[in-house]
Amino acid sequence: MRPIVYEAPPTAEVAIRALSHPDAVVLAGGTTLFDLMKIDVVQSGRLVDVTRLQDPRLGAIVVDETTIRLGALARMADVAAHAEIAAICPLIPQSLNLGASQQIRNMARLGGNVLQRTRCAYFRDVSFGQCNKRIPGSGCAALDGHNRQHAILGTSEACIAVYPGDFPQALAALDATVETIGRGGRTRSIRFTDLHRPPGATPHVETMLEREELITGYVIRRGPWMKRSFYLKIRDRQSYAFALASAAVAFDLAGDGVVREARIGLGGVATVPWRARDAEAVLRNRRLTADVAQQAADAAFAGALARSHNQFKIPLGKQTLVRALLHAAAMEI
Repeated sequence: MRPIVYEAPPTAEVAIRALSHPDAVVLAGGTTLFDLMKIDVVQSGRLVDVTRLQDPRLGAIVVDETTIRLGALARMADVAAHAEIAAICPLIPQSLNLGASQQIRNMARLGGNVLQRTRCAYFRDVSFGQCNKRIPGSGCAALDGHNRQHAILGTSEACIAVYPGDFPQALAALDATVETIGRGGRTRSIRFTDLHRPPGATPHVETMLEREELITGYVIRRGPWMKRSFYLKIRDRQSYAFALASAAVAFDLAGDGVVREARIGLGGVATVPWRARDAEAVLRNRRLTADVAQQAADAAFAGALARSHNQFKIPLGKQTLVRALLHAAAMEI
């Protein structure tokens, strides 16, 4: 048994100082961290609990005329149940309600939700010596292993682990920004699609956050595409399960059915929350028909690279996106 130091700092500034310890990790509400510690993937000896930070802005949900701001300590369940947000942008509560179990959603915070680690079996089983995320430079057992769940977009020869979230696909589609605070009180505003780093040659570096930096909230600019938004998640079972493929779509239709603006995020198929900009370009200024939706899906997966067990994700991902687009197009708003 390893000794563990537990800290519950009262302010973000104190928490950031606590994170300067090389053995410190952030503890939030869910919490995936305990799972990873139990299986020895994380072996930290110092937990910095951020759920008791005494700043009401961190847990606040604020909707005004131009933006939706979600504090990093807001609970998934509270945001999912927010009636005004549901009326403005159905995609947000839909993506939250399809992520995790109700018990976890009651406790998990938005800040930690986007930073959840991969569900790659080779990452989570320390008996496998090849995992570049866990042991940089050791190799990737998934490349030629059982890779049914793994990514087909954004992969590299060093890692094909899939990003597991649901809500982050909505943030990617909605062009959200991430607010952070770091050393010396320095604040940053980061485009959400820049937060996670594709694996490249360094898959152990998963985000652009610095070690002593905390997410404080997300800002989503309101726009005409929000009303017509939808999240579709395909999984092995209808109860709690991670996505095999998912699509977060939001778009603005003119009166004649022509797409003025389209936003698409894909999940279950990529190494990071994936913004399908090529597919968006196919839709823009065209009437959304089944054929155009299929063209957009083909564009979204044009760069997909499947392995021995996950080739099915290419047609499944395309079908998921087509279904999501046609469902959103048929919404009565």
